[in-house]
Amino acid sequence: MNYEDALAYLQSLIRFGIKLDLDRFRVLCERLGDPQLRFKAVHVGGTNGKGSTTVMAASILRAAGYRVGTYLSPYVNDVRERIQIDGRMIEKSEFASLMEEIIPHLEAVASTDAGQPTEFEAKTLMAFLHFARKGVDFACVEVGMGGRFDATNVLDPIVSIITNVSLDHTDRLGETIEEIAFEKAGIVKPERPIVTAAEGGAWNVIRQTAKERNSPITHVTEAIWKADEQGGLSITTPKRSYENLRLGLQGEFQYPNAACAVAAIERVEDAGFAIGEEAVRRGLGEAYIPGRLEVLRRKPTLVIDGAHNPDAAAHLAKAVRSTFSYEKLILVVGMLSTHSVEDFLSQIAPLADRIIATAPDWPLARPATELAIEAKHFCSNVSVIEPVQATVDAAMAEAGEDDLVLVTGSFYVIGEVGRD
Repeated sequence: MNYEDALAYLQSLIRFGIKLDLDRFRVLCERLGDPQLRFKAVHVGGTNGKGSTTVMAASILRAAGYRVGTYLSPYVNDVRERIQIDGRMIEKSEFASLMEEIIPHLEAVASTDAGQPTEFEAKTLMAFLHFARKGVDFACVEVGMGGRFDATNVLDPIVSIITNVSLDHTDRLGETIEEIAFEKAGIVKPERPIVTAAEGGAWNVIRQTAKERNSPITHVTEAIWKADEQGGLSITTPKRSYENLRLGLQGEFQYPNAACAVAAIERVEDAGFAIGEEAVRRGLGEAYIPGRLEVLRRKPTLVIDGAHNPDAAAHLAKAVRSTFSYEKLILVVGMLSTHSVEDFLSQIAPLADRIIATAPDWPLARPATELAIEAKHFCSNVSVIEPVQATVDAAMAEAGEDDLVLVTGSFYVIGEVGRD
């Protein structure tokens, strides 16, 4: 099997949708020797920022000299972004070999009462096998959706993180913050530390879960991080004070994510692993993940960001105002049908002088014409252009040198933006 064949098989599993169920994935892992138990894991959940936090924790561990696997969800440009070791994507030949190996197991399980494995389960199984066989010291693993029944929850982590909780995937996780927090708190393991920046009702749910499971909990609040006078970030924990930190990832919304990563790494230190302040400092500065307030071009400025729910849109709007200077803002937006258009646009659309609606090449894409109708409630200058790259080309051609073109609404949208 070559890489193209492996990718085609993986994509063929998309039609089976999302199935939040651990039993089937446990059977798959058992058939392959439980690879998820052969490395130390940092498990990262939450509504927003979990990918950035995963990458920052992994970067700190790498800076400390450890061999580190990273599993991310979703990807932006290449599905192999999901599975990395020491910042390098899995090779195409290794991807193909792993897929060829697991297909008989996927099909065998599909023929049982456990049911058909999903695309996400296949990718997660490949990642765990890859990490185990390559002998990583740690794997920093991002939850796909929720937590309690997410496939990644077969891990026995050294520490878990729940970045925050806001409304998203309400059709699957619950309609209230507390219901969603309950699902995300499913990654809290008995007697294993948990770090969270969740607030309000979500904090109460996570704190109660930690208490019931006798799990030491660290609450990352705004008192822990702040922008210092030199324009850097300061993080103060009971263990250390980190002054004038520089983040590789832009935006003040990354500050609580960085604080969560640092607090979790300190719990790893408490378990007997040498890390230290210098590794924290260097790791945060070197951390990179595509599609998070990422500048692709200048004059005019082209920025992509994978914000896709109201809370992420609110943070993006704040970051745009504080990070960029521009004359006009042209908003290119495409979304999936599983996300709330009105709530998302209410946060970011008021910044726009012009909105161009588009749609990604994805089965669950929301029609661009439908998105445009909603956008007209917030901006008078709205049009529809498809596909995504044509939309971006038109926006850049229309923009002046001092304008900002912002592409957002879904990781599937920004993944279709060319980087040439």
